[in-house]
Amino acid sequence: MNNYDLSRIPTRAPRKLNKEKTKEATARMLDELNQLQNLLFAERKHAVLVVIQGMDASGKDGAIRNVFGQLNPLGVKAYSFKVPTAEEISHDFLWRIHQQVPPKGIIQIFNRSHYEDILVTRVHKWCDDQTAKARMKAINDFEELLQRHSNTHILKFYLHVSLAEQRQRLQERIKNPEKQWKYNERDLEESKLWKVYRRMYQDCFRNCNKAPWTIVPSDQNWYKEHIIATKLLHLLRSLKMQYPGLKK
Repeated sequence: MNNYDLSRIPTRAPRKLNKEKTKEATARMLDELNQLQNLLFAERKHAVLVVIQGMDASGKDGAIRNVFGQLNPLGVKAYSFKVPTAEEISHDFLWRIHQQVPPKGIIQIFNRSHYEDILVTRVHKWCDDQTAKARMKAINDFEELLQRHSNTHILKFYLHVSLAEQRQRLQERIKNPEKQWKYNERDLEESKLWKVYRRMYQDCFRNCNKAPWTIVPSDQNWYKEHIIATKLLHLLRSLKMQYPGLKK
């Protein structure tokens, strides 16, 4: 999907799509993904980097758990990028990112990523536009390096949630004991910057799309997981992998 105008992209599944049939199709895809991921791990010719971005409460953790949680943990890694540490800040902004890129045979998931350095930093004016443009160029070069020189395939997902759904989920974090651990008092304040975040994301999509973005309607978890599983399945199928023979 190359239309990056978020105001024109729905946050929900098409009305005619059957929820139960879609969930059944997703389950079948996860079975095949488990086999293909094992093949990826055995062949060790390709690496896969999955970047998951989205507003607070867009469902990043759930997508990682429900799509990738059934795969062999030996071949799947996930890393959540938090506020940079003092050591990380003392280096260039991609230093901490490069340490987490996948070796061949591994699917690596980024929960947030290098894109935070041209998103939240611009929203809060910690990073000016000139610096952001320079960082975008560095990101494009970085992703091209991974693709061309380490056979890393990059899938980038933006979890597209509506403001109403986000606020409902943030309220649920306050009320639901099982989700209170996720609550951050700053989340509701950040939600007030919704329109600014939207603009910065759209600028990011336009300028960093050599590895294209998939905008994932995310108000309904079952549809979000279906889209991510579909993209990953198509990628792994396209690699035409084979199990290695006996070692000589």
